[in-house]
Amino acid sequence: MNVDANKLMPLSEAVSRFVPDRAHISIGGFTINRNPMAAVYEVIRQRKRGLHLYAHSNGQGVDELIGAGCVDRLEIAYAGSGRFASTCIRFRKAVECGQLPVEDYTNYQMTLRFMAGAMGVPFLPTRSSLGSDIVNRWGFSETDRHADPRVPNRKLAVMDNPFDGWCDTDRVVLVPAINPDVTIIHVQAADRQGTARINGLPFADVEQAKAARHLIVTCETLVDDDLLRGAPERNQIPFFCVDAVVHVPMGAWPTACYRHYDYDPTRLHQYRHAALDDERYQAYLDTDVLSSANHEEMLAGIDPRQLEKIKADPRTGYAVGLDRR
Repeated sequence: MNVDANKLMPLSEAVSRFVPDRAHISIGGFTINRNPMAAVYEVIRQRKRGLHLYAHSNGQGVDELIGAGCVDRLEIAYAGSGRFASTCIRFRKAVECGQLPVEDYTNYQMTLRFMAGAMGVPFLPTRSSLGSDIVNRWGFSETDRHADPRVPNRKLAVMDNPFDGWCDTDRVVLVPAINPDVTIIHVQAADRQGTARINGLPFADVEQAKAARHLIVTCETLVDDDLLRGAPERNQIPFFCVDAVVHVPMGAWPTACYRHYDYDPTRLHQYRHAALDDERYQAYLDTDVLSSANHEEMLAGIDPRQLEKIKADPRTGYAVGLDRR
């Protein structure tokens, strides 16, 4: 392995190389926080199809990929964008129309599934979901499961505790590992080798990153190697997990990136209005996403005053006084 390898590349190249049609893909972030939106928009521009999507509790990224017709199957714990959409709008429409098979897990189960993938084990046990319909209701048909060898033949398995007698747990749930073809995350800082640093809550991004066969890291700031090496305990992603580094400032917009910018309520309200109607949504895709060549050009079409309002306060890491209504 070449420790000095330069993995820096344009976003269009990273998506073209590591996100083929019908890939199993995972995206990081949580609801409207640190979604890898620049990469999501690039996947949409390149018109990727047949994706099998995994996410922990994602909102905007999941909804836009589904709305653009990129996703054939989804495995997730929660799909929502906070007050803007307690349940993601295009996600909900696709499920209600029978267009999108979804396998539903708890938040903890999805974290364990990515962790199992990162550990190289086929499953991990938990008590999560015992006594709930998550155990009984399966979203993928037997035909779907047999059609793709990368999909486990069962959603989960409930079994007796094999070590009965030393604790009070009689039954456990086994959840299958996830090993995506590619995971995409957005971070605050990375170097050209791929070492990456997340400020604030990491959510399940670290487990998702380490579980993947390939990893694309988009970053707000591209830093010198020595800067990250100076405080290695603050780095969550080691360089050897990373295949592509993409420097894309505001790469999580319109979701938030702690200590850089808050979520953009104006844009998210505009998105909600478009997403509620099929014709408006297609117009949104054509005008706001597909018409721009890249994320930089997309942002150039936004009122600078709107972007100024969401800049993070250096003390709090959030936009103080932002009108979130």
